[in-house]
Amino acid sequence: MTNNSKQTKSNLSIITLGALGIVFGDIGTSPLYAMKECFFGEHGMKVSEQNIFGVVSLIFWSLIFVISIKYLLIVMKADNKGEGGIMALMELVLPKKKGRSYLTILSLGLFGAALLYGDGIITPAISVLSAMEGLEIATPLFKPFIIPATIIILFFLFFFQKKGTASVGKIFGPILLLWFIVLAALGFSAIFKNPTILKALNPIYFIEFFTLHGFTGLLVLGAVFLVVTGGEALYADMGHFGRKPIRLAWFLVVLPSLVINYMGQGALILSNHHLAANPFYYLAPSWALYPLVVLSAMATVIASQAVISGAFSLTHQAIQLGFLPRFHVIHTSADERGQIYIPQINWMLFIATIALVISFKSSSNLAAAYGVAVTTTMLITTFLAFTAMTKLWKWNFYIAVSITLFFTIIDLSFFYANIIKIPDGGWFPLLVGILIYVLMTTWYKGRRMLGIKLTKLTDPLKKFIINYKKDVSQIVPGTAFFLTANPNGTPPTLVNNIKYNKVIHEKVIIMSIKIAGVPYLDLDDHIEINKLDGNIWQVLVNYGFMQQPDIPKVIELLCEQDLISDKVDIVYFLGKESIVITKNTGMSPWRESLFDYMSRNSERFASYFNLPSEQVCEIGTQIRL
Repeated sequence: MTNNSKQTKSNLSIITLGALGIVFGDIGTSPLYAMKECFFGEHGMKVSEQNIFGVVSLIFWSLIFVISIKYLLIVMKADNKGEGGIMALMELVLPKKKGRSYLTILSLGLFGAALLYGDGIITPAISVLSAMEGLEIATPLFKPFIIPATIIILFFLFFFQKKGTASVGKIFGPILLLWFIVLAALGFSAIFKNPTILKALNPIYFIEFFTLHGFTGLLVLGAVFLVVTGGEALYADMGHFGRKPIRLAWFLVVLPSLVINYMGQGALILSNHHLAANPFYYLAPSWALYPLVVLSAMATVIASQAVISGAFSLTHQAIQLGFLPRFHVIHTSADERGQIYIPQINWMLFIATIALVISFKSSSNLAAAYGVAVTTTMLITTFLAFTAMTKLWKWNFYIAVSITLFFTIIDLSFFYANIIKIPDGGWFPLLVGILIYVLMTTWYKGRRMLGIKLTKLTDPLKKFIINYKKDVSQIVPGTAFFLTANPNGTPPTLVNNIKYNKVIHEKVIIMSIKIAGVPYLDLDDHIEINKLDGNIWQVLVNYGFMQQPDIPKVIELLCEQDLISDKVDIVYFLGKESIVITKNTGMSPWRESLFDYMSRNSERFASYFNLPSEQVCEIGTQIRL
């Protein structure tokens, strides 16, 4: 074996351990509450031997069909230059021509992404709360302290988000590895005492379960679904680790540990039906209960960390692709791309999460709200994956239809079981999703309308180049930067500067930044410079949707190419549009008002593009929408 192959295997092991810590926290902490909800939830089944075998069989085959086959083997094939997640998938299958198909895929992708914010709020609440409920198993005296302890842990979790995961991320993997070893050990102990539970591996048991209970049996799928809620997280985190480490971690560690633990919980309940009230903690011997509560709290914090980071990444993608206004984005690691912190999103998630804990009070009550959003997103992912099968991978149409139909039936079964949760709390993640979707579509449509209006107010760039000199009285020294979203149009700021000041700088650089439908691009290879006349240059810069535009870095490249000689002698002219709301547009007045509010409260261009504030000049323009 060569040194290179040894090094490659060593790197793969490290990356796989890292994936274990970041990717599998959500799905890995489901044993804390999933089995309990199958028997003690809102639609829990009567605790009987036949139902125990049926539920455990359902859990096992859900992990196989939904996670192992659908996500790990099929959906993760759809990587957008290595990046995963529903927005990356949407960009991957979005048609080039804007028509009905384009709008349908765009709407589905945006709504699916919006629903994930609901998951980002519920996961920290239900995970940490379920871990703390183990204290009540030790002694009822701890019951009054469960909610306060949960709130304290959640506060510190959100407070330390600003530090980033670069440093603490190194210990996530070993902690989650220990967690999965403990899951397997607890489950194996119970299986050893009652090995008859292994018969539940036979799919005949979940088939008999539905034969016996009919549509009533479908209701328990709302609780069974809790074991696969991390499927979208697996796909979304693919860009950080790649397919191979995630698949290795799943099939070698996570899946076996989860199956053994769920089997163990089933074996425990078979031996004593009363222990179904909290089978996870009853698996542990009394001496191990407090250490298990501590380990569970650590595992749920890690699971929550991954979901919160996912919300930051999703927001950043949406900003870059033009679906959300600018937020203040802080990059928490100089080495790891994609590690970001968005303060406004962080504290909005915190407030909503604490409100859920105080309102719902227990993990069982929160489980009633959990699942509605994720099942909808999973259903949308199935439809988008079908487009990838037929349009990108060129699979046989009938094979693609058969696969899609199979998973659609599974998704719809889970969707039906969860949709009835709406009156019991399922309305919350749906409401969050709908609100985010309205914000996204309002911003997207408003920016498009604003762009059309600005284009009408100014001449095409080619026409401007021919005619501008007649309005210029003086050429002043220095370099002027003008940013514009439309590379073919003249920046209104440039037009207004000449119109009112009658001057032009000796060197004018018109810069357009374009966000590509791929996650990352090498800046050196995706910057284009065109000389338009003696005074004016055009610079076109392309970024990926996971990258943060940084104009000073572009300036460095322009200095290397001798386009700019003095970085200090630069003035950045930015436009500041003031919106005047009218009734004669494509949006209703309330959406125009919402768009105006979002525009006024988005982060300033100068801060977002990392411009030195002392070199920025803003020129206002009134736009009637």
